[in-house]
Amino acid sequence: MIGTLLVANRGEIACRVFRTCREAGIRTVAVHSDADENALHTRVADIAVRLPGSAPADTYLRADLIVKAAVAAGADAVHPGYGFLSENAGFARAVLAAGLVWIGPPPEAIEAMASKTRAKQLMGLAPLEEVRESDLPVLVKAAAGGGGRGMRVVRRLEDLDTALEGARAEAASAFGDGEVFVEPYVENGRHVEVQVLADTHGTVWALGTRDCSLQRRHQKVIEEAPAPGLSAALDDELRTLAVRAARAVAYVGAGTVEFLVADGRAHFLEMNTRLQVEHPVTEAVFGVDLVAEQIRVAEGGALAPEPPPARGHAIEARLYAEDPATDWTPQTGTLHRLAVPDGVRLDTGYGDGDEIGVHYDPMLAKVVAHAPTRAEAVRRLAGALERATVHGPVTNRDLLVRSLRHEEFTSARMDTGFYDRHLAGLTAAAVDPHAPLAAALADAHTGPGARSRFGGWRNLPSQPQTRRYTAGGEEHEVYYRHTRTGVTAEGVQVVHADPALVVLEIDGVRRRFEIAQYGDRVHVNDTTLTALPRFPDPVTQRAPGSLLAPMPGTVVKLAEGLITGSSVRAGEPLLWLEAMKMQHVISAPATGTVTSLQVTTGQQIQVGTLLAVVQEL
Repeated sequence: MIGTLLVANRGEIACRVFRTCREAGIRTVAVHSDADENALHTRVADIAVRLPGSAPADTYLRADLIVKAAVAAGADAVHPGYGFLSENAGFARAVLAAGLVWIGPPPEAIEAMASKTRAKQLMGLAPLEEVRESDLPVLVKAAAGGGGRGMRVVRRLEDLDTALEGARAEAASAFGDGEVFVEPYVENGRHVEVQVLADTHGTVWALGTRDCSLQRRHQKVIEEAPAPGLSAALDDELRTLAVRAARAVAYVGAGTVEFLVADGRAHFLEMNTRLQVEHPVTEAVFGVDLVAEQIRVAEGGALAPEPPPARGHAIEARLYAEDPATDWTPQTGTLHRLAVPDGVRLDTGYGDGDEIGVHYDPMLAKVVAHAPTRAEAVRRLAGALERATVHGPVTNRDLLVRSLRHEEFTSARMDTGFYDRHLAGLTAAAVDPHAPLAAALADAHTGPGARSRFGGWRNLPSQPQTRRYTAGGEEHEVYYRHTRTGVTAEGVQVVHADPALVVLEIDGVRRRFEIAQYGDRVHVNDTTLTALPRFPDPVTQRAPGSLLAPMPGTVVKLAEGLITGSSVRAGEPLLWLEAMKMQHVISAPATGTVTSLQVTTGQQIQVGTLLAVVQEL
C-alpha cells in the first residue's frame, strides 16, 4: 500500500491529487521551483522539497531532481499530474528504477501513444511528409505534450516555415521535446474525447464522452460530459475505438482518447496517457474519483467488470488570468480574492493574496457544475461564474458567462471555430453604467472628507466632486456633491455609501454595489474599473505608435532585418515574446517607419516596457 505520494507537478493538479490523498490517509510531498516557494500546492502538502539549480520555467522538467526529491522525502509513489513530464516514458522509467510506484501507464504504453506521430501510425494513420497547396489548411503540432502548446494553423505555404520554427520552440520550452509534425486541419469540427480507465487484470472502462470544442489557441476553455448531440452509433463507435486504442498498448491507469468529429465521422487525433484537465466532468457524471482509481490500480486493485452508470450532465469552465479582447494576453499580479457560490466545484492552485507570475500557465481555477440535465448544468455554471468574486488581474470570467449563454452553445451547435466567429461580440465592453458612480461614492468615504466633522459638506455653492475611471477601454467621468443631508448624485438616490457597500435607488429600484479596492483597481460587483489620477503624470505619456509590452516575459525573436528605420506594414509581426510557456506576436499597429527599437533578443521585459515606436505614414 502507498503511504507517501509525491506529485511531480504544481498548481491546481497538485492540489487536486493532494485532496484525494488526504481523504485516503496518504501523506503528500510537493516539489517546487524558487518561483513557487510559497505557492498553494507547497502550503497544503505535508512535505515540500525545493528543486534546485534550474530556471523556474524548466524546473518541473528535471526528472533527475524530482526522483531525487521523492527518495529524499521517503515517498513510495509518484503521480505526474498533467503537462510537464506526465507523458515522458524516460521519467516513468526513472521513477520505477528508483523503486517507486508510478501512478500511470507502463513506459511502453507512453512511448507508443505519447508521441502523436507514433500514435497515428499505431492507429493506421500517418502525418503529412510534404505539404502542397492542395493540402491547406494544415496543422503544425507538437509530437509530445498537449495544452495547445506547439500548435499552429497554416493557411498559406509561405507561412509554414515560420509556423514550424515557432511550434518547435514552444514545444521544447513546454515539454523538453521540440519534435513537431504536420497533419490536415479539419475546419469547424467538434473535439470529442473518451475517458478510459484500465487495470492490470485486463479490464478497460470507457467512461463516456466529453465535448471540448470551445477552445482558444487550441487549448480547451469549456468542457462537458457527456458530449451532446451524438448519435447512438457514433457514441458507441467512439467508445469502441477508445477501448481498442487502450488495449493495443496494454494500457494501465487513466487516459484519454481524442477525436475530431465532423460530418458524423470520427477522426482520431491522439491518446493522452495521463489524467486530463477536464477529468472532473467525468467524475461528476459517473460518481467516481479518478485520482483514487489511479492509485488503486497502481496498487494492483481490480476494476469492476463494468463502469458505474452515468447520471446527469456536467460542465467545466477554465478561469484564466488573461484578456480575451487583446489576443488572449496572459495577465500577472496579485489574486486578491477568488470565491464561487455554493453548489459548484472549484479546483484551484491559488489562494487569496497569491501572485500570478510569468513562468507558468495562466489558469487560475476550474469551476464545475453538475445537474440532471444539460440545460440546468449550463444555467447553474453561468450563474455561479457571474456571481463569483474574482479580484485581481483581468480574467476571462465575463467571456465564460457569455459563452455559456450564447445560443449556439445552449443549443449544442458549437464547434472548434466558435471563438473565431464570435469572439468580438463576446468581448464587447459591457460596463455597468452605475459602477463608476458607485466606486466614486465609496471612495468619497475613504478620503479626508469622510473623516471630517462635516463629511465634506460646504455651506457655499461649489463645483461637484469629480472622479474618473477606465473600464472596457473607455473613460468614465462621474460627479457627486456633499450636502447637509449627505452625499448626492444627479439621477439617483444615494441610500447608503461606505467603502465596501453602496446602495442606490434608480427609477424606484434599489441596487447594491459591493466595492473592493486594491491600489487603483476597483471592483464593483462584477465590473472592474481603474481609477485615473486627477492630473496625469506627463512622464507616463507615450508618443503615438508606441508599442508597450502587454505582459512580462522574454523577447525570443525579432523580425528578420528589423532595425530603427525599417519600413513596416500594419499587422506585420515585429517581435515575439514568450510568457507562460506560450509565444505571443507583437505586430505593427500601422503602416509606417520604426523610429525606435528598444529591445533585443533574450531581453527580459516587464508590463508596459516600451518595445518600439512605429511612426504612421
